[in-house]
Amino acid sequence: MTVAVTGASGQLGRLVVEALLREGVTPVAVVRDPAKVADLADRGVEVRQATFDDPESLDRAFAGVDRVLLISGNEFGKRVEQHTNVIRAAERAGVELLAYTSIPQAGNNPQILAQEHIGTEAVLADSTVPYVLLRNGWYWENYTRGLAHAVDTGVLYGAAGQGRVSGAARADYADAAAHVLTTDGHAGQVYELGGDEGLTYVELAQAISDAAGKPVRYEDLPQADYAAALEKGGLPAGFAQALADADSGISIGILEVNSGHLHKLLGRPAVPAVEVFRAALS
Repeated sequence: MTVAVTGASGQLGRLVVEALLREGVTPVAVVRDPAKVADLADRGVEVRQATFDDPESLDRAFAGVDRVLLISGNEFGKRVEQHTNVIRAAERAGVELLAYTSIPQAGNNPQILAQEHIGTEAVLADSTVPYVLLRNGWYWENYTRGLAHAVDTGVLYGAAGQGRVSGAARADYADAAAHVLTTDGHAGQVYELGGDEGLTYVELAQAISDAAGKPVRYEDLPQADYAAALEKGGLPAGFAQALADADSGISIGILEVNSGHLHKLLGRPAVPAVEVFRAALS
């Protein structure tokens, strides 16, 4: 079986490659810049250069490939078009399964970050390639960028109200993807993926406090104020708005996942948030 992983030089992609190697499958790493995965090539991973904007390069990348993991791209505003190029290349290659990393509740998710996932899922639904949706929930690592600031100030800011987020470690989502790519019976499935614990931001602050050994409390802000604070902290305005909007989605339960799908695919509990934060602070 030949498995191709797009975005293999990225944070999630690398973890999927490592998980596949542990499963005894040597994947094809599809990347824009082969130099970024020279270490993987040294370990026997086949590296193929391609970009989502170049259909011919994708045809070369998928030649002889049985299964593809399409990790959603990071060029916001262009992702549906780019993902469509990948899907069409997978169709031309006759792949037996394409797995796509989407977002929870994509069918009724109002978040800004969900819209291009919704568009991509629509393209997949009209395609001829067998596919499986990996609707990845929030990564606990999404909070590690501001971890030091929260610990230093003793305050975690957000706009999530009393909503719960069922996060998981990035490596857990990677392990689940590797399992889907190396086992059968997943075509046509929709996996709503989230960790075993659904935390409010008050509980999230407590997890940070436990990891740091210092008190951290949660302060809830109006969405516009939180976006302004993120922008003041150095984030581009559009990204700050999207993150604040994501918190608003959490407040209405969009990122609370109770399916148990991640636990089932992993065959074990997901890594708790406190462990991810403790590792980030060490």
